[in-house]
Amino acid sequence: MCNQTGKQASSIELADIFLKHANNYLKTRGASAQQQKAIHAISRCRTSALGGHALRCNHCGVQEISYNSCRYRHCPKCQTTKQLRWLEQRKTELLPTHYFHVVFTLPHEINAIASYNQSIIYNMLFKSAWLTIDAFGKDKNQLGGLMGMLSFLHTWGQNLSQHIHLHCMIPGGALYEDAEGKKQWRSSKKTFLFSSRAMAKYFGKTFMTLLERAFSNKELNLKGGISELSESKTLGQFMIKLSKKSWNVYAKEPFNGAEGGITYLARYFAKTAIGNERILSCDDEQVAFKWRDYSDNSKSKIMTLDAHEFIRRYLSHILPDGFMRVRSFGFLANACKTKNIATIRTLLHDEQMKEATAVQSIASAIDSNDIDIPQPLGNLVVAACSSIDIGIVPMVSEVIQLKAKESVAELIKRITGIDIEICKHCKLGRLEKIPLPPCINQAHATWDTS
Repeated sequence: MCNQTGKQASSIELADIFLKHANNYLKTRGASAQQQKAIHAISRCRTSALGGHALRCNHCGVQEISYNSCRYRHCPKCQTTKQLRWLEQRKTELLPTHYFHVVFTLPHEINAIASYNQSIIYNMLFKSAWLTIDAFGKDKNQLGGLMGMLSFLHTWGQNLSQHIHLHCMIPGGALYEDAEGKKQWRSSKKTFLFSSRAMAKYFGKTFMTLLERAFSNKELNLKGGISELSESKTLGQFMIKLSKKSWNVYAKEPFNGAEGGITYLARYFAKTAIGNERILSCDDEQVAFKWRDYSDNSKSKIMTLDAHEFIRRYLSHILPDGFMRVRSFGFLANACKTKNIATIRTLLHDEQMKEATAVQSIASAIDSNDIDIPQPLGNLVVAACSSIDIGIVPMVSEVIQLKAKESVAELIKRITGIDIEICKHCKLGRLEKIPLPPCINQAHATWDTS
C-alpha cells in the first residue's frame, strides 16, 4: 500500500498514486504540459509545500494545522466552495416549468481523434448539440421559438475509459414573438420534448458535417494512432463507417425535478473522472477502485488496473487550459439570460393565473349547480381546483439575491447551518487564523489536514 502519514492505512487518494507512480510514468510514457500541471498540482494539494495556516481557539487555546489547497480545477479535493456558489446561482435561475435532461453521446470511433484534438472535437460536440436543439425548437411543427440549454461536458465512463458525452438541462418550452412583436412562451408536453431518434439522426449528420469540414481545412492534428487518416482513401472509409453508426441521443425528465438535475450535474462542475472516495488501494504495481457497471444492471464492482494505465486513463480527461466545460445557449446564454428569465417568469406567471382563474370559475359553477355535471365528476373537479397553488410561480422580485462577496464560512453556515469558525473542542471559542509559509526546502507531507 502507499505509505501514509496521519491517515488511516486504507485511505488512498489520487495524490498518493501520483506521488508513488507519476515519476516513472512520465519517464516511460510522457505527458502533455496540461497533464504534468495536473500531476504537480494534485500531488501538492493540502500539503506543507503550499503553505497554510493554523487555527487557534481564542477560548481554550487548542490549535490545528490546515494546509492550502491547490485550487486546480481537476483536483478531487478542491473547488467545493466554487461548486456550491455556482449551484446556488443556477438554482436562482431555474424557470418555474418542467425540464428535460438530454444527453448527446459521440461514437467511440471518435475517441482516438479526440485524444489528439480535444478542443476541436469537444467544441464540435457543443455546437452540434445546440444546433440540434435549436433546429427542433424553431421548427414550426414543434415549438416554433428559441430554446434554452445549459450543457456539461463529460469525457469519462465509470471505468475511466473515454466516453465523450454532453449532459444538457433544457427548459420545456420556447420563447417566440407573436404577430405584434411581443415575446411569448410556448410550453412543450411535460413528458415529451422531441423525438430522440430524430434528434440523434440530426445530431449525427451535423457533427459529421463539422468533422468533414475540419478534415478538409486540415484543422486536425493527425499523428500517432490516427496518422493513417491523412490518406484520403482511409479517411473516406472511416467517414462511411461513421455514417452507418447509430448516434445516441436520449431525453428524459430529470430525477427529482430541475433542481435535482442541476444538483446532480454540479458534482462534476469543477472536478473530473474519479473522486478519492472511489479509490480502494494502491501498491507497487496496481490501483483498485470502485465503479458501477451500467451494462450489468448498474452493479457496483471493483476494477484493478496497472498503475500506469490508471494514470493514463485519468490524465486523458484533463481538459486544455482555458477550455469551458459548462456552457449555456439560446435564451440562457450569458449575454441575455437575465432579461429572458425575467420575461419568461412573467409570462408563465400570467399564464398560470389565467388557468387558475378559468378552472376556479368552472369549479364555482359546478358547486352552484350552474353546470350540469355528474356529481362524482363534479366533486373531483372541485377538489382539483382547491389544490391549485396560485403562488407556485415565483416572480423576479422574489428570487433570492446571493451575496456578491459571501465568505466561505458564511456560505457553509447558510447552506448547512454549521458555523465552521466555532471551535470543535470547547464549542465556545472562535478560531483565529495564523498564516504559515510554504515549506519549499522540505519534503511535504502527503496527508490531508482539511
